[in-house]
Amino acid sequence: MRTKVEEDIEKNYSKQAFINRLRRLADAIEESEPFLIQVGGRRVRVPVSAITSIEFEKDSSVRELEFQLKW
Repeated sequence: MRTKVEEDIEKNYSKQAFINRLRRLADAIEESEPFLIQVGGRRVRVPVSAITSIEFEKDSSVRELEFQLKW
């Protein structure tokens, strides 16, 4: 029996690199095309059917805004 392996990869980008990735993502969503990205050495293909959401989290010292794609 195969067990599910969890992955959690986070990579920091310069402002311009972040803007470029967001722009490519927006273009892919607008054109109903899959989105391909490499994060921390891991290639990821986001299908057209991915569900998009925005999440805001806050604790006593940190606020976090996440643009999420789930499939």
